[in-house]
Amino acid sequence: MLTLFSAHLLLELMSGVLVGFTLGLIGGGGSILAVPLMVYLVGVKNPHVAIGTSALAVAINALVGLAQHARNHTVKWRCAGIFASCGVAGAFIGAAIGKTVDGKKLLLFFALLMIGVGILMLRGRHNVGCQGASCNRHNAPKVMGYGLGTGLLSGFFGIGGGFLIVPGLIASTGMPILNAVGTSLVAVSAFGFSTALSYMLSGYIDWQLAALFILGGALGSLFGTRTARRMSGSSNHLTTVFACIIFIVAIYMIWQGVQKL
Repeated sequence: MLTLFSAHLLLELMSGVLVGFTLGLIGGGGSILAVPLMVYLVGVKNPHVAIGTSALAVAINALVGLAQHARNHTVKWRCAGIFASCGVAGAFIGAAIGKTVDGKKLLLFFALLMIGVGILMLRGRHNVGCQGASCNRHNAPKVMGYGLGTGLLSGFFGIGGGFLIVPGLIASTGMPILNAVGTSLVAVSAFGFSTALSYMLSGYIDWQLAALFILGGALGSLFGTRTARRMSGSSNHLTTVFACIIFIVAIYMIWQGVQKL
């Protein structure tokens, strides 16, 4: 029994490492992987608990990545503030709606979102952005709109939203991908904490699982960031590979979801 218990704890820890690694490697993908890992690998029975727990873990792991990007001066703080502040309001609304939806159907919707995100990743893998792009009076309304919409989706599905935020920042400001990744982590953390607070008030957080995911995620984030530096010249290939992983996981979730409907 003790061996099985220890093995399960190790499984939870390593799942957190994988989530943190993806955050450090390409600036997103934490919750995209965290929820399926918690439900299908770790064995969390209630999808709402998986969503609330993953939101908390990813939010804290995003802060680890943000600290590294801040040291490298790749964060556009004004854009981050505008985007995140509007997104937090959307995240609270989205989380309130998400908790009223049947958990099994929510996972199915989540899988469909993953496919859309994967397509966006593939379409934007060659976009280098404009150096010196920032938030100003002309694009601020667009930044606010993208922030609100992304926050709604993040709260509804319980995700940090990195894969949605990065394309949103690029589309609304034209900033380079490196700045979008660093800036997105402010919003990822803010959305995650907002969603986690909403789910926590409803009792939908597994604190032991969250702690192990946070510990594993912090370690994985450090390794992911170092790997990203070594493979910076092949970022397009990394994005393509990860998009393919998203498609595989999404198809598996849809297959599982359809069987349980």
